[in-house]
Amino acid sequence: MKNELIVINKPKSTISEDIRTLRTNLDFSLAANDEKIIMITSSNPTEGKSFTSSNLSVCFAQNDKKVLLIDSDLRLGRTHKIFNISNKLGLSNLILNYSDDIHYEDYIQKTDIKNLFIIPRGIVPPNPSELLSSAKFEKILGVLKKIFDCIILDATPINGLSDALVLTKLVDEVVIVCKYGKTSIDDLEECKKTLQTADAKIAGVVINSMPKTKNKYGYYSE
Repeated sequence: MKNELIVINKPKSTISEDIRTLRTNLDFSLAANDEKIIMITSSNPTEGKSFTSSNLSVCFAQNDKKVLLIDSDLRLGRTHKIFNISNKLGLSNLILNYSDDIHYEDYIQKTDIKNLFIIPRGIVPPNPSELLSSAKFEKILGVLKKIFDCIILDATPINGLSDALVLTKLVDEVVIVCKYGKTSIDDLEECKKTLQTADAKIAGVVINSMPKTKNKYGYYSE
């Protein structure tokens, strides 16, 4: 499904330019606060969070950042499909198998895009939220922050699930993705309020799939 990587396939498109603008805005914010970890989420499924996180990761890598994209949607994550990589060993396996002397290179996959590395979802565990909220995962992120310039977490949707919420204490910025004509204002408000209750730092909202008469992709800062 590499055709979803629009910043590579159509680098001069309006959408690609908008994603680069999103990267620039986030890059300034991260640099100003000495931060590294961004979580991409949405209100509900199929609103474009994986499309956004994948293309944003490529944009950061193209800007000479050493980038790690982590598929932290342990239920339905599809980053491995977008980049056509193996999902045999991924984040769930890394957390389950964690020890102080674990070999991270067994779980981190290098892509054919310079500077971009990925930890796919891995096996679907029976307890996703417990794994993500574990001390093991916090230790793993602590190690990875020393290796990479930027870490992007492709998380689950917020509404109805606790998986992404448990990650808010571990990330520096949160971007909410919504879909024009699909995401309701009520759902977006519920998502925002839930994140605010968890003291998440919301960087802004991305709107995708906008009509051709308007911008196809938009970013609105908080």
